[in-house]
Amino acid sequence: MKNLGLLLSMSVFAVIISGCGINQSNGELTGTLNRKPFRQYVPLGMVYVPNGSFHMGQSDQDIAYSQVAPNRQVSVSSFYMDDTEITNNEYRQFVDWTRDSIAHKLIGGDHVITTDDGRELINWRKRIKYSDPDLAEALADMYYSEEDRVFGKKDFDVRKFIYHAEWFDFREASVKSNRDRPRSSFIKKDEVPVYPDTLVWLQDFTYAQNEPMVEKYFWHPAFDEYPVVGVSWRQARSFCIWRTKLIEDFSSMLGEAPPNRFELPTEVQFEYAARGGRRGADYPWGGPYIRNSRGCMLANFKPGRGNYWDDGGNYTVKGTAYFPNDYGLYNMAGNAAEWTSSAYDESAAVFIHDLNPTYTYEAKADEPEVMKRKTIKGGSWKDIGYYIQNGSRSYEYQDTAKAYVGFRCVMAYLGRTIEDEK
Repeated sequence: MKNLGLLLSMSVFAVIISGCGINQSNGELTGTLNRKPFRQYVPLGMVYVPNGSFHMGQSDQDIAYSQVAPNRQVSVSSFYMDDTEITNNEYRQFVDWTRDSIAHKLIGGDHVITTDDGRELINWRKRIKYSDPDLAEALADMYYSEEDRVFGKKDFDVRKFIYHAEWFDFREASVKSNRDRPRSSFIKKDEVPVYPDTLVWLQDFTYAQNEPMVEKYFWHPAFDEYPVVGVSWRQARSFCIWRTKLIEDFSSMLGEAPPNRFELPTEVQFEYAARGGRRGADYPWGGPYIRNSRGCMLANFKPGRGNYWDDGGNYTVKGTAYFPNDYGLYNMAGNAAEWTSSAYDESAAVFIHDLNPTYTYEAKADEPEVMKRKTIKGGSWKDIGYYIQNGSRSYEYQDTAKAYVGFRCVMAYLGRTIEDEK
């Protein structure tokens, strides 16, 4: 009986321990159990860029004698990068998503789902047929008014395609003097019209007959695989935020942890990726020449004194035109110059860190224009050879859109290198 009582007391003790959850680890430090494993995947359309170090800056000439790209060794962590500039067709997915989300909200009813915590979510299972006469009244505000129509055609008023972007400013939150501020003060919001400015083809080149590009470049299927242009830095950043939310929502639906965010590359990431692992190379393909052994141009830029057609394209060309560099990246020189996440400062190379360096600045609307400069890299179809060199750098203002500036995204690799997982 005594042994039976001892057994009963031990059983009760075991039940108590089990109820407290201690038996899951047998009293040992095991970490949180039953965590779903995560393996970094290669995002669609991206290539892996391994970590490493390189000497940034300094091209073989400095035609402006500006001395804004001094030579310096820096190190860069692994990341994924879009193998081409974001194309018209890819950016159109963002525009169409914004348009459809606005339409769902205007229609209301079962097109919108209200969650238990009061949030309104779009019911994407409901399809919208814009030609449906029953929806005409609800969607009337999305179209140009009668007096603004050409031949009475009912076109969307693309000025109303506005994306609501939100992000958390970790850099501002990291400042020690800001630690006592409420979390909401670090949540940034931006209302961004997403449709590209197609008029840049005339605005940037006043005395040029570019009306065909204005009318057709963004929406016509013939230009689907060409780089999107006429997109401001704010629009490019909003695209990255939208693309991140897209993959996060899908990962959440599958019950999986999301990957890192999509972002614009830093200036250093872009230059490092453009070099393709080559040391001291003037161009993504090596150099120092812009023609191959057969005399063919290796990029889309402005050869000579204006022989645009010499490289095969008067304006932009397809995103996969010309040979990729050794990382598999196309048109890291020429075609469309590209936005980076880095703010532009002539002396940035002097004070940035030597590990994953960048210089960022979130300019407010009322600040001087000089504070709104963002670095662009790669040169474009309208630039001379100097600007398509790996080390060249220039800038545009964050709220401007140009017929020669596009972008591509990067995603930081979750871990040190992809070789660690082999």
